Formats: sequence, C-alpha cells, structure tokens
Amino acid sequence: MSDKAFIYQLKQGKQAAFSQLLDDYQQRVFSTCISFVPNKEDAEDIAQEVFLEVFKSIANFKGNSKLSTWIYRIATNKCLEFIRKKNTKKRFAFMQAIMGTEIPIDKTSYFTEFNHPGVVLENKEKSAIIFKAINTLPETQRVIFTLAKIDGKSYQEIVEITGKSLSSVESVLFRAKKTLKEKLANFYKNDTS
Repeated sequence: MSDKAFIYQLKQGKQAAFSQLLDDYQQRVFSTCISFVPNKEDAEDIAQEVFLEVFKSIANFKGNSKLSTWIYRIATNKCLEFIRKKNTKKRFAFMQAIMGTEIPIDKTSYFTEFNHPGVVLENKEKSAIIFKAINTLPETQRVIFTLAKIDGKSYQEIVEITGKSLSSVESVLFRAKKTLKEKLANFYKNDTS
C-alpha cells in the first residue's frame, strides 16, 4: 500500500491502519523517547502519549513531510514537554524545601535505562554521567545531540524533525559536542580528585 493510501486510511479511522502504524512505529518511537528520557516507565508513558496525539491529530496531517518525520517531531516535543514538567516539579520541590514544607525528592538515580541500542557502554556509572551531562545542555543542543548521537538519526532527518537548516544542525551539534566534552572532563576530574 502506498504512503498516500495508508495516510488516507488513517484519516478515515480504519482500525487496520492504526494497528499497522503501531506495528511499524511503536519500537522506533519508544527508542526515541528513551533517548531523551532514559527511564523505561516514563519513556513508555510518553510513547503512548505520542500515539494518542497521532491518532487525535492525523486529520490535520497535511503531508508536507513524511509521516515518520511528523511522528518523530511529535515524539521529540512530547519528550521535551515531559522534561520541562519534571524540571518544574524539581524546582517546586526545592522551593518547598526552602520554605520548610517538604523534603525534596532525590532524582539522582532517575536515569535507569542504559541498554538503549544507541548507547553501548561498559558500565552503568559512565552511562549515568553521560546522560546527566546531556541533560544539562541547552534544549536545542540536547535535542540535536540526542537525535544524532543516541537515536542515530541522519542530519537530513534531524533537519526535517526540527525544522532547522542543515548548517544550523551541524553548528548546534558541533557546539553540543564541545560543551559535552568540557562537562565530561569536569565530571571525570571531580570524580578522580
């Protein structure tokens, strides 16, 4: 079946088309989610939200990009929403602690999943340090670095997902690598001293 026919069936609400969409994209969307949010339960929840959004919004899909690009864009946005909410909750817990109303929750062991296909490291400690360092990058750098280096997307796919130019993607990725190199050098320096 052609992409156009498949999208038409999705827009018509055909159950078989939605089942096929899940079969084709479920694992790929989960991999993208766990690249951004390396905690299995949260990544699964976000992936479910992605498909709910796809089902709700498919009628608005205009076909200006490939279906896969559109789905990855939704997945990336849902992950970023989750990260923003999580960071807001952490700040709120910190403020509560200052006011003396509640003890902040320790989130240092939040990053629990290190068997992501894009991350092959010998021990979990290094993985935790790397994910913590990635998480401290500015949002644009974090998105592009994660899509490129952890999720294995090509530059062209990243251009389509983010809507940035190729030169912008290359530049941001270069800055992200440089920043990460410095951060990781500091992590290891502090770790060994």
